[in-house]
Amino acid sequence: MTQDELKALVGQAALEFVPEGAVVGVGTGSTVNHFIDALATVKGRIAAAVSSSEASSARLRAHGIRVLEAEAVTRLPIYVDGADEIDARGCMIKGGGAALTREKIVADLAERFVCIADQSKLVPVLGGFPLPVEVIPMAVAQLTRRFAALGGQASLRAGVRTDNGLPILDVRGLAITDPAALEAEINQWPGVVTVGIFARHRARVCLLGTPEGVRRLDFEAA
Repeated sequence: MTQDELKALVGQAALEFVPEGAVVGVGTGSTVNHFIDALATVKGRIAAAVSSSEASSARLRAHGIRVLEAEAVTRLPIYVDGADEIDARGCMIKGGGAALTREKIVADLAERFVCIADQSKLVPVLGGFPLPVEVIPMAVAQLTRRFAALGGQASLRAGVRTDNGLPILDVRGLAITDPAALEAEINQWPGVVTVGIFARHRARVCLLGTPEGVRRLDFEAA
């Protein structure tokens, strides 16, 4: 199976986690696009969606699915999103599509994070994929020095601004053995809007697309 076919497989499989009549949290990216397309086939069963990006909102609306702003809801039963990497504890690196801040906001509203990904995203240690960090522009040089002190090489993602109008630093060379601790540390640095480590908001379920079918991983609550 191609990588795109594996993404379609897990996008379809995620439907079983969508409760009847729910407002569904929807993430961003190529794998999530398959979930949105699958969701459209059962759109009469859901009330609406809350999206983490303008791109996902546009795709949902194109399918005739009502999109609510995050401030219109107090809780979501489920948030479905992809990951750039996920480890054996459900911790993730996210932000390859530059939507990490809004993704974390929607994930914070959800009772359950369901990660959908192809099997290549499962890794023993996070950090092979460059760590995205949404930042305030005046802090770029300062944050680059801070990451260098940790052994990371930070560089601006050329030509990219988030839906919030801010730049992304991509940090290479980190082996993230304690995702929760590093997330907490980086979050305290002045100028960081959001770091793309999802440890506090880690997945509770991961659906991995494999040539043998969908492999389900369940992670214990913190």
